[in-house]
Amino acid sequence: MRVFVTGASGWIGSAAVDELLADGHQIVGLARSDASAAALAAKGVEVLRGDLDDLDALRTGAAGADAVINLANKHTFDAAANNAERLAVQTIGDELAGSDRVLMIASGINPVAGRASTEADPSPLHGPDAPRGGAENLALSYQDKGVHPIVVRFAPTVHGAGDHGLIRMLVTGARTAGFSAYIADGANRWPAIHRSDAARLIALGINKAPAGTILHATTEEGVPTRAIAEAIAQGLDIPATSVTPEDAVTHLGWLGGFFAMDLPTSSTATQTLLGWTPTGPTLLEDLQTSSYFQN
Repeated sequence: MRVFVTGASGWIGSAAVDELLADGHQIVGLARSDASAAALAAKGVEVLRGDLDDLDALRTGAAGADAVINLANKHTFDAAANNAERLAVQTIGDELAGSDRVLMIASGINPVAGRASTEADPSPLHGPDAPRGGAENLALSYQDKGVHPIVVRFAPTVHGAGDHGLIRMLVTGARTAGFSAYIADGANRWPAIHRSDAARLIALGINKAPAGTILHATTEEGVPTRAIAEAIAQGLDIPATSVTPEDAVTHLGWLGGFFAMDLPTSSTATQTLLGWTPTGPTLLEDLQTSSYFQN
């Protein structure tokens, strides 16, 4: 297939592109910078210059593709980022309408009280004012317009050597403060997935997932946040310390509130549907390496 990928040079996207190329797909990658364009071209990827706000570029990429994978995100978690994500999904969906072509989008995990969330749990986020612009439900609505939507809900940490996401931010905060924080007793859980496993899931998903499918990109249902904090403390040779939720926000900003969430998440249905068997290291195994603790 000819696959148009936004976020093709990003943390998850670059690994996914490698998997898609290995499977024999022709890739068109959206590139915002000269460096990104050069990195994609070196892999044999056709480069389309633009970014998430360039709706004409998104239309062009989608128009010439058999499948679209939208992995781009501004990561500012504000109204502008939410709006950009929604407009991107809407623009691509409108271009694909009536074609039965695949539209795969990245989404996030939502907590479910009292149990692990599953792929059968609908997202509570609707409309342009919702986090991520309600893009998950918007994408799924395009099934009624002749599109083949697939949603991939990623764990809050997609880890591995070179990660500069949330775990790296926790490490940086701990190094600055001189202690590694967990909230209250640290029993709340974060799901996790290794980057290589996330990339393989994406490649399998565009071929195997039926229209309207929700996939969970998680391999560990929930790692206790105290264990994460203690692994970071060991790596930095500093203490791990319990803090209140209020102090966590003071210490870590918005990430403190997010780190306090309990987000156990199952991927059993995803693994069964795709025949996907994760093989990457666990989060705590990754935190035993030096890659997270190098300045």
